[in-house]
Amino acid sequence: MSDVVLERKHTNPAQVFMAWLLVGMQSFGGGSPTFGLIHQAVIQRGWLSEEEFARSWALAQIAPGINLVKLTVMLGYRLCGWMGVLAAVAGLLLPSAIVTVLMTAGFATIRSLTWVQAMMKGILPAAIGLSLAMGVQMAQPIFLRAHREGRMRLGAHLFILLSAALLMGLTKLSPVIILLLSGLAAIILLAMISTSEHQAEVEPDA
Repeated sequence: MSDVVLERKHTNPAQVFMAWLLVGMQSFGGGSPTFGLIHQAVIQRGWLSEEEFARSWALAQIAPGINLVKLTVMLGYRLCGWMGVLAAVAGLLLPSAIVTVLMTAGFATIRSLTWVQAMMKGILPAAIGLSLAMGVQMAQPIFLRAHREGRMRLGAHLFILLSAALLMGLTKLSPVIILLLSGLAAIILLAMISTSEHQAEVEPDA
């Protein structure tokens, strides 16, 4: 049994609620910072590995709905079942709901101030930077494992990554379609690589 599983066994809904409450209290600037905080919360506590988190995020992309809420539901259930779902969702949404109600009245009086407008303009590039950093961090264990398995497997991973990025940037395809196409490409490429590796092992013995 792995250390991650042992750690999860001692996780309770109260701990899950507090972890997501801290995420909710710090969730400023949109989805990317919140995503980074969720990632930090589960990785630093040893609840998930980088690869498990990346897999959960990929699954969240496929299902309909708001990605961060879906991710929260998935992780909460994985940690503590349905009580974990309630704890994680409540912790994530409670601070933002309270602060949003309070800010709605107050923001109208300060939104025309120069420093407020400048701050709002600075949030977007920072959020993009956080997204890029998180993408690199999540990709590292996946590509390191692919590299250990051989150059062809690493090349297949890089091809899928670049193809998905190009399809997302240059076409109007739904992210779900791109993910499904990526999965299909992975099945085909990895099957071809496995066949090639098997043939390479057989030929010296012939």
